[in-house]
Amino acid sequence: MSDELSPSTERSEIDTSVPHSARIFGYWLGGKDNYPVDREAGDRVKELFPQIVDLARIGRHFLGRAVRYLAEEAGVRQFLDIGTGLPTVDNTHEVAQRVAPETRVVYVDNDPLVLAHAEALLTGLPDGATEYVHADVREPEKILAEAARTLDFDRPVAVILMGILAHVADYDEARSIVRRLLAPLPSGSYLAVRDGTDTDPAYREALRRYNATGAVPYHLRSPEQIAGFLDGLEPVEPGVVSCPHWRPEVSPLTPAGEVPLYGGIGRKP
Repeated sequence: MSDELSPSTERSEIDTSVPHSARIFGYWLGGKDNYPVDREAGDRVKELFPQIVDLARIGRHFLGRAVRYLAEEAGVRQFLDIGTGLPTVDNTHEVAQRVAPETRVVYVDNDPLVLAHAEALLTGLPDGATEYVHADVREPEKILAEAARTLDFDRPVAVILMGILAHVADYDEARSIVRRLLAPLPSGSYLAVRDGTDTDPAYREALRRYNATGAVPYHLRSPEQIAGFLDGLEPVEPGVVSCPHWRPEVSPLTPAGEVPLYGGIGRKP
């Protein structure tokens, strides 16, 4: 990690008494960077909604397809990935730089454990660049100021918001965050979003219990509300849909029907 980033990445203590969504998500994906409190919260959700593990993997596959589309078909060479989570396979820079080694990626997260592992996110190809900003999604101006050290806002940028806007309780505030993130970016920039929906009663009950664990609450929204994050943008076909149905690839994880996880991409005109 560069010394230049040190003012914005002050290392705070990792609180092992409160579950954290990034660590729980990593646990569902089979990761080891978690604590008993995270596993307990994750297991509570699994008891009521065993499909959560598949849902986590489906969400990760959606990220890969979205980034690959943006790099291959849309020609994007700059990514701002907010709510990064813990490093795992096929991180944004790995997918994008396989397409175009010169791609530049800035990761953003507010979990001190993610910060502690950020070096794993900064091992991109030498032709490009990867950096990390320790910040909260509710600080769009800080995020943009830090990201501008690595990204050129005169050229298109893809903003990645996977599973993060649901941590903002107020829908209008979440929409405002999206608008503020996109405001300084030029035409031809993109927004990719993914979040859980309120369309499955078992998932709603599992998240209700999860939110009672002391973790930062995750607020399920309707598919229409998730689509609303792309208001003012040109939607990329097939629009905002259940994630397995967004430009699907043959996979044993692809379910036959809908899952309560929706995502899509929009282009700034």
